[in-house]
Amino acid sequence: MNGGGGVDAAAPAEVAGFAGRVVRWQRAHGRSDLPWQNTRDPYRVWLSEIMLQQTQVATVRGYYARFLARFPTVAELAAASSEDVLALWSGLGYYARARHLHRCAQAVVQRHGGRFPQTAAALATLPGIGRSTAAAIAAFCFGERVAILDGNVKRVLARVTACDADLAQAAGERRLWSLAEARLPTAADGPGAIEAYTQGLMDLGATVCLARAPACEACPVAAGCLARAAGDPERYPVKTRKVKRSQWASALLWATHRDRVWLVQRPATGVWAQLWTLPDFASADALAAAAADWPGTLEWLPAFTHVLTHADWRLQPARLVLPARLPAAAQRAIARATAATPEGGRWVAVADLPALGLPAPIRKLLAATATLNVRGDRARDGGSA
Repeated sequence: MNGGGGVDAAAPAEVAGFAGRVVRWQRAHGRSDLPWQNTRDPYRVWLSEIMLQQTQVATVRGYYARFLARFPTVAELAAASSEDVLALWSGLGYYARARHLHRCAQAVVQRHGGRFPQTAAALATLPGIGRSTAAAIAAFCFGERVAILDGNVKRVLARVTACDADLAQAAGERRLWSLAEARLPTAADGPGAIEAYTQGLMDLGATVCLARAPACEACPVAAGCLARAAGDPERYPVKTRKVKRSQWASALLWATHRDRVWLVQRPATGVWAQLWTLPDFASADALAAAAADWPGTLEWLPAFTHVLTHADWRLQPARLVLPARLPAAAQRAIARATAATPEGGRWVAVADLPALGLPAPIRKLLAATATLNVRGDRARDGGSA
């Protein structure tokens, strides 16, 4: 085994030949049709790397295309409003990535004249770009000989080396970085080797060295894989820290007035930071008490669970269809009871919802019956404007 201290257990010849086997496999069998491949444009590579963090390729494809259509250059992304960026990101999840993306674009423009730095060390100083992402950009765009260590690559290298260092600990991460750097291609592997090697490791982790039931028979480095030789590749990588999941519960107020929905903006930190959403209350009783003197009747809808990284959030929506002639005092009462930030809330036309940054479950909820709500509202008011 290759523990957290210790030396590389693989034979020197195996270490030396590792990169070449990955390069040859990638060129023959790796992925080559992804929309962010076959380019040395750091803006496009960076955008894809950020989007692919904790997100499947199939999901990213559409978002990647829409971002490039809206913001074809880093300068245009930097000049956009945060609301426009969050709106385009809506549904992709892990919204801190979108905020970091925007800040990084602004830093590239302000600090570097709109041109990405050409070394991994310099790239890693930008907002939201970690060591592995910086290395991927530097390798793909500038041919720098640097190691990457994203989730898929960690799995490949931990298995090949049977590295039993705990990756939940900083020492374990450092050990795997050392093993990754020892296997980088050299000049002997030919021109373009670092790009093919970097992509090859990503492809192996995504398509062959899977978390469950790895396809070892199709792996180009199986002969030298210590985890396979031990008969238990799924034991690796080792990560002992367990995140304790918490349970949350809230009630959502879905208030409609004519063809508008009342939305509030979340605070700048925390879950769904800066996104627009339906107001939430600590409980159904709290929502019912707040709405007791408002016009209309609450209609409780089926509850659903939204799965966050470390918590399961049980959401109980309630629809409140307000009369067309809504007294100003009632509007002020709703605003006071639901304001989540100093910016408060606002009425948003159903037609304008796609332009806002909305959390995916809220967007889905509104899209499912928004048309029905508007029709119902107008029917109750006899079609009055």
